[in-house]
Amino acid sequence: MAERGIYVEVRIAAPLDTVWELTQDPDQHTRWDVRFSEIVPTTPTDAGAVRFTYSRRVPGRTVVGDGVSIGDTSGRDGSRTSALRFATADPLSPIRSGRGYWRYVPDGDGVRFITGYDYAPGWGKVVDRLARPVLGWATAWSFDRLRVWAERGEPPERWPLASVLWFWRPERPRAARCRRAPVHGRRRDDHLRDAPATLASLPAPRRTS
Repeated sequence: MAERGIYVEVRIAAPLDTVWELTQDPDQHTRWDVRFSEIVPTTPTDAGAVRFTYSRRVPGRTVVGDGVSIGDTSGRDGSRTSALRFATADPLSPIRSGRGYWRYVPDGDGVRFITGYDYAPGWGKVVDRLARPVLGWATAWSFDRLRVWAERGEPPERWPLASVLWFWRPERPRAARCRRAPVHGRRRDDHLRDAPATLASLPAPRRTS
C-alpha cells in the first residue's frame, strides 16, 4: 500500500445505535458519504462477511468497484468495528484497491467514530500525492456531515458538496472539525495498526472491469 494511510475521527453526540444504523445501512451510508453514489450488497461469505458493489458517478462516467465487509458488535467495552476491503479495475479511479476499518467507541453521551484506511493508487505515486489529501478531506467532510445528521436531525441533502462555499453558514459541515491523526500520533503513522482482527480474515474482493 501507499506510504501514508488516511485517518479521520469525529465525536458524535448521539447514541451508538443511531451512528451504527446511519453508517451500516447502505442506503443511509451513501446519503452522507460523498465518496459513494451507490452501494449494493450482493452475496454473503461463509464467514459472515458481505460482498457488495459500489459506484461513484463523475461527469461523463460512473466508476464501479467491488468490496467485502464484516461488522463486529462484541467489543467488551461496548465498542463496535467494521472492516472492509475494496477494489476496482476502472482506469479513471484514483484508487485501485484498498482496505480499512470503522471503529465506534462509546464516549460519555456520544461516540467517537474513527476510520483508518490505505490503498494502492490508480494513477501512480506522483499523482497520488495530490489525490490523497483530497480523499482525506472528502472523508473528513463526510464524517462531519454525518455528525450534523446524527446530532441535529438535518438530512445530508440539506448540505450538498457546494455548501463548503457557504461561508456565511458557520453551522455547515466542515472537515476541519475532524481529527486527522490519532491522539499522540502523526498523519504519517500507520493508521491500520489499530485495525480489528476481522480485517485480516476478509477475502479479496472481486475486481470489476
